[in-house]
Amino acid sequence: MENLDPLAITGIMFASMLALMALGAPLAWALTICGIGSAYAIYGDGGLDLLITSTFSAMDNFLLVALPLFIFMGLVLQRSGITDDLFDMMHKLMGRLPGGLGIGTVIICALIAAMAGVSGAATVSLGIIALPAMLSRGYDKRLVTGTIMAGGALGFLIPPSVLMIIYAFLSRDSVGKLFAAGLMPGLMLAGIYIAYILIRCRLNPQLGPPAEEQFTTAEKVKSLRFLIAPGLLIVSVLGCIIGGITSPSEASAIGAFGALVIAAIQRRLSWDLMRYVMLSTTKLMGMLMWITIAAVFFSKIYVGVGAGVVVGELIEDYELSPNYVILAMLLAYFVLGMFLDDFAIVFITVPLFVPIVRDLGFDTTWFAVLFILSMQSAYLTPPFGYNLFYMRSVAPKSITIIDIYWAAIPFVALQILGLALVFTFPQIALWLPSLLF
Repeated sequence: MENLDPLAITGIMFASMLALMALGAPLAWALTICGIGSAYAIYGDGGLDLLITSTFSAMDNFLLVALPLFIFMGLVLQRSGITDDLFDMMHKLMGRLPGGLGIGTVIICALIAAMAGVSGAATVSLGIIALPAMLSRGYDKRLVTGTIMAGGALGFLIPPSVLMIIYAFLSRDSVGKLFAAGLMPGLMLAGIYIAYILIRCRLNPQLGPPAEEQFTTAEKVKSLRFLIAPGLLIVSVLGCIIGGITSPSEASAIGAFGALVIAAIQRRLSWDLMRYVMLSTTKLMGMLMWITIAAVFFSKIYVGVGAGVVVGELIEDYELSPNYVILAMLLAYFVLGMFLDDFAIVFITVPLFVPIVRDLGFDTTWFAVLFILSMQSAYLTPPFGYNLFYMRSVAPKSITIIDIYWAAIPFVALQILGLALVFTFPQIALWLPSLLF
C-alpha cells in the first residue's frame, strides 16, 4: 500500500469500512479493523503503536467528562415525570386552540432538548404521553406523529446538545460558541413547526380539534409552576456555559446535581430510577468511548498518509465554487443520514470536512450548525431514520410504519427550509456567538 496514492488509500479505507458496516459490524469495530489493517500495511509493526497513542490522545480531553453527566441529567429528568407535568401544563394553557396540543408538544420538545441534549428523550417520552392524549382528542395521526418526531430532533440543535459536544471534540471548536450558535436556529425551527401546525389546523380544524375541557385563569396560572424547576435548571446550565462562568464539563455536573434535586423535591427519586439511569448512562458512554477511540485512530492514519488533502486538490483542480462545495457536503450528509446514525456520520466526516471548510474561508461554527440541521433531517428520513423507529416502538398498532414515513415528509421539508435559511443568512447562527464571545 506504500506505493498507492492518497486517492487510492482513501477509496480502500472508506470502501472497507462501509463494506464491514454493510455486513453488520458495529461502527467501532469497522473503524478499528480498517485502521489496524491500513496502519500495518502502510507502516508495518510500528503502525500499531499509533493505536496506543490514539487511545491516550482521545481520552486525554476534559471535554469528554461533560458527556456522561449531560446524559445522566437528561435520563433523570425523563424518568422523574417532568414531561407529564409539562404536557399537563400545555393542555391547560393551549388545549382550546386549534392544533394547540401540537403547538404545546413542540414547546415541550424544545424544553426537553434544553434539559436532555439528546433526540430520543423527547420522542419516546412524548410518544408515550402526548401521542395517546392527542389521538383520543381527534388529532390527525400523521400530524401528531410528525410533530413529535420533528420536535424530538430539536435535541440536536438546542443546547446542551451531546452531538455538539462530540463535534467540538473532533473539530476543536469552542463548545460555548457552538451552544450559542445553535440556540437561535433551534428556536427558529421550533417557530417554523408551530407556524406550520397553526396554519394547517386553521385551514382544516379537523386535523387538530380544540379540546372540550375548559380551565379557569387561576388553573392556568397555577399550572405554570411546572415550568419553574426545569426553567431554573436550563438557565443555570446554559448561563454558566454561554456566560463563561464555568466550563461545559463543570456545567454538566451542575445540571446532573440539579436534576437529582428536582427529582428529590418531587419525591420521585428512588433506587429503581437511579439503577436505570446509571445503567443506561454506562451503556451509552461505553458505546461512545469505543467509537471515539476507533475514529481518532482511523482519522490519524487517514490524515497521516496525506489522504486528507485529496478533496482539497479535487476542489482546486475543478475550480469549484466554495458555496457549491458546502452544498455538496450537506447533500452527502443528507444521503448518509438515510443509512447511518448521527454518531457514525460525525466521526467519519468531521475530520475530513472541517479542515476543508476552514481552508475555504468559512466560519466553522456556522458549518457546525449546518451539520446539526442536516442530522435533524437524517433522523426523520426513511429508511433508517432513528426517530421513525423510536416512534414505531411507542405508537399504537393503528399507526403503521407507512403512516410514520408519510408523517415525517412535511417536517423534513420544514427542516430543509430551516437549513436553507441558515445557509443563506449565516447571522442567524453567528449573531449570538459574536455578541457573547
